[in-house]
Amino acid sequence: MPQNWAGTHVYTAPRIVSASSVEEVRRAVAGDGPVHALGTRHSFTDLPDTTGTLIDLAGLSGGFVLDEDARTVEVAAGTRYGELALWLDGRGWALHNLGSLPHISVGGATATGTHGSGDRNGVLTSAVRGIRFVGADGDVHDVRRGEPDFAALAVGLGAFGVVVALTLAVQPSYRARQDVYQNVSWDAALERFDEVTGAGYSVSVFTRWEPELLGDVWVKTRLEADDDAVADVLLDGTRVIEANPLQGLPDLTVLGGVPGPWMERLPHFRLDGKPSFGDEIQSEYFVPRSSASAALQAMRELAPLVQPVLFVSELRTAASDDLWLSGAYERDFLAIHFTWHNDDAGVRAVLPAVEQALAPFDARPHWGKLHLFDAADMARVHPRLADARAVFEARDPGRRFANAHLERIGVR
Repeated sequence: MPQNWAGTHVYTAPRIVSASSVEEVRRAVAGDGPVHALGTRHSFTDLPDTTGTLIDLAGLSGGFVLDEDARTVEVAAGTRYGELALWLDGRGWALHNLGSLPHISVGGATATGTHGSGDRNGVLTSAVRGIRFVGADGDVHDVRRGEPDFAALAVGLGAFGVVVALTLAVQPSYRARQDVYQNVSWDAALERFDEVTGAGYSVSVFTRWEPELLGDVWVKTRLEADDDAVADVLLDGTRVIEANPLQGLPDLTVLGGVPGPWMERLPHFRLDGKPSFGDEIQSEYFVPRSSASAALQAMRELAPLVQPVLFVSELRTAASDDLWLSGAYERDFLAIHFTWHNDDAGVRAVLPAVEQALAPFDARPHWGKLHLFDAADMARVHPRLADARAVFEARDPGRRFANAHLERIGVR
């Protein structure tokens, strides 16, 4: 049976077809019954599933069109971010950010509001300038930023059609380095958390919620020159040359302060290596960055509950945007991520406590990761959910792209 990337979710769709061209997508949509797009299978739920036909877009890649004057690139939706990054860098261009895994597809990552990190960096979808998709009528449609419906469709969850290409903003290539800081105390971090997340262009904190120490702070510094200085001290912690923030994982990008191209430093994992632990479940919740310290303190109190089923948590930030279903809609966020052991019952047993602890902060779950929110919960934290649903219903009145998951969370 077809499974997600980590092997922790089995798709139930009775039919899967592969599409490597827009025409093949159109033919698949033109058939009878429900349809849904399937990307690089990094969702941890039945979000991309359907009772009809799954359209596997892994073969719909490449198609690069660079417009240097407009500073944009058009790319096929099934393209992995790492492949796009290599192509762009070879021509002197870059993206504003990348996720921790370069293996994820452009279409799937932007449709779910996936993100990298950085106080001033928007989620990956914030770079989208245009969306091309096959609608329920089987025709190809284009929507550009600033046009009606764009704010609803950008983080669209596959709820309105099959996205076949996107246009993304680009910028000149740049270089970066990665350094790890250890022995930052929770006391110092909670008092001055903005100094932690503001320590670099992109910052990730890896924690297991130990009592005294925050964990490893992984700082990615954007460089003007390779010999730019970085701080040896972060709050009450210090930079450690030989540190590995994800012990036991061999396929990390180069650490130790070694300068290199942006696309080999912004992701945590190499494109030619194994992403993350593999056999895992993931959850993630977005809280306002203004509430970061209070939300983290609430989570610390749950440490004895979550630690038995937890590999590691990662803390990241992103800047606010105007995309209706983005986790960053109208607020800068702190993302509290959990990489769990592949123990579905164990994880589901602790998630109610996690979600209850984060509820006072109007935490929004990552659309593609395991959570227990229902339609009422989603409506409480996403103020434009009903507006987005109305757009999806108007675009797809026959409900071809609806599925049980989208109905359960109130998106369709």
